[in-house]
Amino acid sequence: MTDEMWTRWPSREALSQAGVHTARRVFGRVTRSIALGLLIATTFIDSELGGWALAGGVAGIVVFGLLAWAFQRTTLEHRLKPSLALIAALLGLAALGQAAGFRVPALVLLCGCAVNAIERLPLVYAVPSMAVALAAFAVVDNDGWPTTAAVTAGLALSGYVVRLDAEARGSAQSLLAQERAARAAEAESSALAERARIAREIHDVLAHSLSAQLVHLEAARLLIERGANREAILDRVVAARGMAREGLAETRHALSALRGEMSPAEDFLRELVRSHEGADVLVTGERRPLEAEASQAVRRVAQEALTNVRKHAPGATVRIRLDYREDQVMLEVRDSGGGPGDLGGSGAGYGLLGMRERAQLLGGSLEAGPSEEGFVVTLKVPV
Repeated sequence: MTDEMWTRWPSREALSQAGVHTARRVFGRVTRSIALGLLIATTFIDSELGGWALAGGVAGIVVFGLLAWAFQRTTLEHRLKPSLALIAALLGLAALGQAAGFRVPALVLLCGCAVNAIERLPLVYAVPSMAVALAAFAVVDNDGWPTTAAVTAGLALSGYVVRLDAEARGSAQSLLAQERAARAAEAESSALAERARIAREIHDVLAHSLSAQLVHLEAARLLIERGANREAILDRVVAARGMAREGLAETRHALSALRGEMSPAEDFLRELVRSHEGADVLVTGERRPLEAEASQAVRRVAQEALTNVRKHAPGATVRIRLDYREDQVMLEVRDSGGGPGDLGGSGAGYGLLGMRERAQLLGGSLEAGPSEEGFVVTLKVPV
């Protein structure tokens, strides 16, 4: 044994009744009640003493109960000095009972002291306490020495087995508490991750929708300042209204995606380009369902890229290619370029940054930059 094993207290879980099966707890209480009943019966019936001596025996039993309860509490709280003082008081009470003629109660008390000392104290203090109790038991017991030796050995072994059983139960309780804490932390982490995902989806939907509306409303403002005709202004306002409707529909799509109800990414892309003149979609590779996060990344990047085309290269043709590869899916949005629009400076400028962060969260990448003709955005996401 190591030094730490000799000086270590049994855990509080081992010393308490936590984790003890109800049937076992009831059995223990019944056993203690029977032992106490026999002890009282022996004191009152078998004893030949009477008067004050008998009253002293009853008082001794009451004191024994109080000291035993206090010993249970101090050892549970790992208070060494009070625990040693209480076990010494119990041993003294047993010696006093033997001297007063209460031999059987003294023997029972000595047995209890031996078992409880080895069960509840650090071994460096439990072994001497048990040795003192068993030595006193051997002196008081008037059976033959083989019987006394067998009983003392059995008591020592029983106390150690009880200690091992309590420590095993305490270890199980500690592991169970750690497992519950780990599960709670995992559940909290999952909840936080899900909240972040929901917040990201809602943010992306609103950012795209509001940014697109801002494009058309800013165009309407510029037309008004330049004195444009009513029809041109109305077209922009109607387009902004259409983007608001699309934003509402996208919000519903996002909520459906969060519930696991999501259409194939290629169907979404074809629906998306219907509102953008001069845009088409090409799907290559073996089509297969994508995970929710990967599918959402494809959708958001395509939306943001088309919004940027409307802002920075109005009138440009757009080619969207969705390529299903063996271990990843690639989305490429390429435009033909064009003169800068009136709204090239509108918006907060966070579109590409948000797309890149979304890709990195999934272990993918996003590249955006000028091409030979215009501008190209390439998203790669592992699947």
